[in-house]
Amino acid sequence: MATVKQHYTNVLADVYSWMLGGFDFALGKNAEFFQTHNISPKGSTLAIDLGAGCGFQSIPLANLGFSVTAVDLDQKLLNELKANASNLDITTIQDDLINFEQYVDRKAELIVCMTDTLLHLESKEKVSTLLQKIYVSLESKGKFIITFRDLAQELSELDRFIPLKSDKQTIFTCFLEFEPDTVKVHDLVYHKDRNGWKLNKSFYRKLRLSQQWVDRQLKDEGFHQIEFKVNNGLICVIATK
Repeated sequence: MATVKQHYTNVLADVYSWMLGGFDFALGKNAEFFQTHNISPKGSTLAIDLGAGCGFQSIPLANLGFSVTAVDLDQKLLNELKANASNLDITTIQDDLINFEQYVDRKAELIVCMTDTLLHLESKEKVSTLLQKIYVSLESKGKFIITFRDLAQELSELDRFIPLKSDKQTIFTCFLEFEPDTVKVHDLVYHKDRNGWKLNKSFYRKLRLSQQWVDRQLKDEGFHQIEFKVNNGLICVIATK
């Protein structure tokens, strides 16, 4: 089984922007999200993007006036972020997101961990540790935003096969294999070149976290205002310290 870093480097990094609708589309979608939820700098101005990838959250946040620290394991995605960030106030860090506090020297106004990044951690214990660090690292009234796929409900038989995206050159299909605490995510990417179709494949594990479990953990850490929204199986949480 590949690690998260290996899986992204070998399979996902090359198709990441494409599978989310293209770079500009994904930027616009996140900019709209932050505008809808009235996210703007009012305090320390420091925003930390955990699992920043190629910058779909970091760039809109920097455009809003935040000073962004963007943390990700994959250097290829961080390079894409830097290439598109022009002169924005974004610092990129290649490391495990669990170590984020080592790279900041003041309290954060906002911490985001979006697009399933939370599910990449190895265990619920690791998630709890991360949430502890996030709470401590936020200023008073600072916000923490998470989005993650609801994998608590097990799919069966043919419903486990998910056609993610396709065009004339690329076909991306995913197969889910459910385990008690995790899901084995098998990603199959077919790419067509002049010699025909080539298959790039790998699998890794994601945690199965329920909305109720995350809510309980956030309350245990001390977050006092927790808002949940669910849209097409994607859970969005905005928690205030």
